[in-house]
Amino acid sequence: MIDKSSVDKKEYKKYLKISKRLEIILSFLCITGIIVCLYALKVEIFKFKDKNYVALCDIDGYMSCSKVFSSKYGKGFGLLPEDSFLNQPNSIYGLIFYIIQLLLLLYRNNLTALKLQLVLSLMANFGSLYLAYILHYVLKDFCIVCGSLYLINALLLIFNYRHYSFIKKFKFISKKQKEN
Repeated sequence: MIDKSSVDKKEYKKYLKISKRLEIILSFLCITGIIVCLYALKVEIFKFKDKNYVALCDIDGYMSCSKVFSSKYGKGFGLLPEDSFLNQPNSIYGLIFYIIQLLLLLYRNNLTALKLQLVLSLMANFGSLYLAYILHYVLKDFCIVCGSLYLINALLLIFNYRHYSFIKKFKFISKKQKEN
């Protein structure tokens, strides 16, 4: 937590306003990610139960999310053995990621939590790049749901970085003022 006595009131109010704004943006992105992942999971379950199921995100033969979700890359990122209990739909991993990001927001000014958010966001973006490559070059498809999640992950990385650097900078300034 920031020591209020080491920073003037005006600067502290400005800090709170910016910090809250960043937290709201991050929360919105996480909640949006959770909703999109739940939709992806729904499509995958419905497609598994009914091979003739057509999802809203199935536009044509080259824009089909259910084709992507039911491919071998739709579970365990296409990297895990099929008989492994870890070979779950990618949307499950997405849900876990977005929930962890939301929970870490509860540790507002903790630099360790902010670093963890940043590292997880970076890992998610590497995963997004890998899956985007698979989507375009291997499956030769476009998935609106997948693209939405890639965008959410990129925005999370940007705003997690901004949040982390803002808090770190403000803590440094308040520590410096306290020493003087």
